[in-house]
Amino acid sequence: MVYRCLNAPYTDWPERFPPLQRGVLHAAESNDALLVSLENVYGYGPTGGRPMTEDLPLAATTAKGRTRAAMTEELLAASDAGRVRIAIGRASDFFGAGVTESTLGERAFANALRGRRADFLGDPSLPHTYSYVPDIAAGLATLGTDECAVGAVWHLPGPETVTTGQLLEILAREVGHPVEVRSVPRLVVRALGLVNPMMRALAEMSYEFDEPFVLDTGA
Repeated sequence: MVYRCLNAPYTDWPERFPPLQRGVLHAAESNDALLVSLENVYGYGPTGGRPMTEDLPLAATTAKGRTRAAMTEELLAASDAGRVRIAIGRASDFFGAGVTESTLGERAFANALRGRRADFLGDPSLPHTYSYVPDIAAGLATLGTDECAVGAVWHLPGPETVTTGQLLEILAREVGHPVEVRSVPRLVVRALGLVNPMMRALAEMSYEFDEPFVLDTGA
């Protein structure tokens, strides 16, 4: 059994991520191993606020989203051709111990712990699904040990979806002091992206925080 949980530098996804997956895919094929692949939900693209289900088409409109969709299609093609057995688990934005680069990483949780303002891209009053890292691990373990999971895409279950603001209120109670939230407007992010590659990469995915972003994990 092979678990693919690799990632590429966020600013270099289109160039560096597909080769990483191909190396793992080749290893799984060569060893007749089940390949369990962790994915995010970039491949769906904007949904107009509708909940994301596993049967949604991969209709990404961004460079990173199209990269993600093409990587998924590569895995499914290998499975359909009988080259490898796969199970795909998808999660939304990560949070948890050791997670620093996500929306709730250094700019939010770490700042809150230090008594600083939490910076957030987009509208914190909208519902947004966040995936807790231990839940992701448990879900992937299930996909790797249950034959019913093979050959399909699954949304990994996690905490109840609430607004980002509500989640940060829970954080404030845990740290014992108020957490001020600064919402950075999209135009500011795009302007910063002219000189900062990371901000440019974040601006591309800003639609996730401008509309409800809900992952349906019912399956």
